[in-house]
Amino acid sequence: MSAKKAKGKKTKKVLGVIAILFVLFVIATVITTVIGNNVNTKKASSFETVQYESQLKPVKDQRGNWTFTTDEDFKVMQITDIHIGGGWMSLGKDAKALNAVAAMITAEKPDLVVATGDIAYPVFFQAGTFNNLSGAKIFATLMEKLGVYWTINLGNHDSEIYSYYNREKVSNFYANSGFKYCLYQSGPEDVDGYGNHVINVKNSKGEITQSLFMIDSQSYTKDDPFGVRWLYDNIHENQVVWYEETLRQINADNNAVLKANGKEPIDTVKSLMFIHIPLTEQKDAWFEYADNGNKDTENVKHVYGIAGEKDPIVYPGVGEDRMFETMLELGSTKGVFFGHDHLNNFALDYKGIQLSYSYSIDYLAYIGISKQGAQRGCTVIDVKPDGTFSSHLENYYQDKYVSLYEKEAVTMQ
Repeated sequence: MSAKKAKGKKTKKVLGVIAILFVLFVIATVITTVIGNNVNTKKASSFETVQYESQLKPVKDQRGNWTFTTDEDFKVMQITDIHIGGGWMSLGKDAKALNAVAAMITAEKPDLVVATGDIAYPVFFQAGTFNNLSGAKIFATLMEKLGVYWTINLGNHDSEIYSYYNREKVSNFYANSGFKYCLYQSGPEDVDGYGNHVINVKNSKGEITQSLFMIDSQSYTKDDPFGVRWLYDNIHENQVVWYEETLRQINADNNAVLKANGKEPIDTVKSLMFIHIPLTEQKDAWFEYADNGNKDTENVKHVYGIAGEKDPIVYPGVGEDRMFETMLELGSTKGVFFGHDHLNNFALDYKGIQLSYSYSIDYLAYIGISKQGAQRGCTVIDVKPDGTFSSHLENYYQDKYVSLYEKEAVTMQ
């Protein structure tokens, strides 16, 4: 046999071994991911249902919007950036995330939970899978077992360009899987994004006291489809138009009720907004505050929290949109709540609108974050019967949050 043929045979053998090893790796990955997901799905089902003295139950109004009715305070709990990998490499960290979410919801007993994006994290080298529905299914299983009403925003990681399911299919999972407690709606088909919807709170007289807008803040720009340059998209123009038109409808409906109740019409109902990626104005507000020596200015008032991210500190969309200007013009939305930047938890009042980061849940995405604790928790938002609100941060590592499974030891950096 010639040296050339011998070399060719050797190369084929090496390639054959590599191919076999690759197939075995894929098979092992699938098997371990399935087994692991079954374990964490069972764990999600192991938590106790939250016990309420009298749980509010929403119904759909004539426009198809979910609506709660109460003459008391309405309690919203924001959780964000849960980052459930749903793969064989993230099993332990996924379990910790479930434990944290369940403990806080059980203690707080909110009327509504809003998860502001990045529920799933199908990044293979950390999760061990590209299946972005795995994390979504585990999270939904937990929320349904807890028996609390909940909705979500989609984040940039919920539908990576390389993940198995696109944004539409993920949205369809949350909207059309028959969940009893999920109030998520995919939103109008002629409006960009998925999950543009509104949830209303009204009193026993039928008067709307608060509207809660969920807006899809999109994902990455076309110039950075994999997100490696951190070029994030903005809220699109037709979403802003949808917000304007929906608010006008709500105002018209509400004023009709006020008139029937013998009351004068009002200019606008009060509202809050929930998105994943912060508005560019959050960056503007932060640097106006920071450049003034971390002191309030005419436009910016510090409400609570700190900035923990490295430069540029705030990572909003890289383009421009007119959402904030529209909120100023309409005068309805007085608070915007988002996640995305896991180590930021500050809230700033900017030109009369509170722009607020929340504590995050993440055990997986940021390197080393599973061993840190000062940034992990939730935001509690108390909406009063007159539509005013207050919000505050709650850290997970408090004694009042009793976990079903043991809490991990962390550094409170």
